[in-house]
Amino acid sequence: MHIDWLGHAGFRLRGDNLVVYIDPYNVGGYIDYEDQADVLLITHEHFDHCSPQDIQKVRKSTTTTLIPTSCSLQFRGDARRIEAGDVLRDELAIKGLNIEVVAAYNIDKPFHPAGEGVGYVIELEGLRIYHAGDTDLIDEMASIEADIVLLPIGGYYTMDEKEAAEAVSCIKPAYIIPMHYGSVEGTDADTDLFKKLVEKRSKAKVIILENNSDP
Repeated sequence: MHIDWLGHAGFRLRGDNLVVYIDPYNVGGYIDYEDQADVLLITHEHFDHCSPQDIQKVRKSTTTTLIPTSCSLQFRGDARRIEAGDVLRDELAIKGLNIEVVAAYNIDKPFHPAGEGVGYVIELEGLRIYHAGDTDLIDEMASIEADIVLLPIGGYYTMDEKEAAEAVSCIKPAYIIPMHYGSVEGTDADTDLFKKLVEKRSKAKVIILENNSDP
């Protein structure tokens, strides 16, 4: 299983038989059909997560798209409205992919009210990958089980480095990839600080990915 960070909160997960995109934004270049999404996951409607021009680049006619009920963007084809608490597993699995839809919201910020956005836990190639979406450190993280976590650390719209390190202590993954920093105003962060904070608290490994926005 291969993970590409597309910048900001965008990721491409590639397994043996499936390609999954999450929140593609400012994706550069032409994307070949085989690198387009089999499954596309959108966390919320903000322009840097639900970008119509980037969705058009990664989405093909057979793509299954999951989008929160609060989003107004309309899709043709296989697009399914979801909300936190939905579990797509076994007979409900998407193209054989088990997905759990989880809560994502701000506690003391006005940008992401509860109920408007989500995070996802995706089971791919025997691993559980948690994309937190735009969120603060929330109580619901105590029930997340994941091998790999993709956590925002920008601090203005989401958790900062310290709060994200606390989330790692709560979830106890093996690997952490920070996201949501360095590309949108108010989302700068110190990845070295985040790594040091995590290493003080756990044996989890922080992986700092290079932006791979041009497939």
